[in-house]
Amino acid sequence: MAKKRIGLLTGGGDVPGLNAVIKSVTYRSSENDIEVFGLRRGWEALTHVNLDDPTSRSHYIIPLNRENTRTIDRRGGTMLHSSRTNPSKMQKLPDHLVGKDFPVSSSTKSGIATKSWDVSKQVLANLSALGIEHLIAIGGDDTLSYAAKLDTLGVKIIAIPKTMDNDVPNTEYCIGFSTAITRASDAIQRQRTTVGSHERIGIFRIFGRDAGFTALYTAYATSIRCVIPEYKVNLDKLIQLLIEDKHANPSNYALVVLSEGAEWEGYELRQYGEPDAYGHRKKASVAESLAEEITRRTGEETIASDLTYDLRSGDPDFMDKLVALAFANMAYDAILDGKTGLMSALVKGCYDLVPIPDPKLGPRKVDVATTYNTERYRPIYANKRGLPVFLNRAS
Repeated sequence: MAKKRIGLLTGGGDVPGLNAVIKSVTYRSSENDIEVFGLRRGWEALTHVNLDDPTSRSHYIIPLNRENTRTIDRRGGTMLHSSRTNPSKMQKLPDHLVGKDFPVSSSTKSGIATKSWDVSKQVLANLSALGIEHLIAIGGDDTLSYAAKLDTLGVKIIAIPKTMDNDVPNTEYCIGFSTAITRASDAIQRQRTTVGSHERIGIFRIFGRDAGFTALYTAYATSIRCVIPEYKVNLDKLIQLLIEDKHANPSNYALVVLSEGAEWEGYELRQYGEPDAYGHRKKASVAESLAEEITRRTGEETIASDLTYDLRSGDPDFMDKLVALAFANMAYDAILDGKTGLMSALVKGCYDLVPIPDPKLGPRKVDVATTYNTERYRPIYANKRGLPVFLNRAS
């Protein structure tokens, strides 16, 4: 009798804690005589693998066992690697799929016509050929949007949320968030010496394309001001507050942290480059833009620091390792119970299984009314009694 086989993939940006998930699922599976196939580079493994080509197969499909996962939880990143691949909108087909019949969509931008293919039927065929009966997808809102589609196509799938932005709906926490806040807080505290020595205004840009959780919680932990995508601040008022902070500080400096997607009244964030597989373009540095405005309007010197990629590097902190292990075991237990279409989550401060978010919901957003002081441009510190440990509720 053939062994039961599950597949495991990580998609989108890496965060600390992913390897703990991979190891935990692999170890639990070995206890139940279940095989685990690691799928390299996220969804790309199921769109690009050519199962008739041994080289392609060995590149994308990795049988996982205790030996090759024994020490991976000691470091960050993902041993399975990752990519931003959207099987629903492939702009270029792998060579072995060229000429095959897939649904195609056409669009025109700046007079240039482009095509994209939905290769979901190839994904289903590869899952079947590999004998994968259940799939675990670890990712943010983009990766999990395709997981939701596979669920509608009949694939047995369980999701695990990970993103420094902490903006996946239906959960209060995503793997990677705590480490990002820890890294950002440490970096800002270290830079106080340089910003203070030069008596400047320090401006920090961190991840948060659509949601301000990372900036808000970093500001909470470091007691500085913040600007988040959910609320457009008044630039004159923001600058005034920073000047007041600077003059009130014996070391004559001030600090502010910005989400990468933050804006102020009359300012529209500039984007550049081609969209990725999920339609996202790179964003120009809002920190540099604010620094220029402050200097132009006041003559004050500034230091703009981009903390983005440093926050996802290195080993996970305790919280991300704990949550990663819990989410992994919940997902595995769900597979043993034959469940599908669910996601490991924190709800009201408790571990739970919830439906994989509907992609139409978009990213989860900060509740400005209860968490962001729109007069002082900093977190609201009062009225926390009765809230879950991460001070927000799943939505």
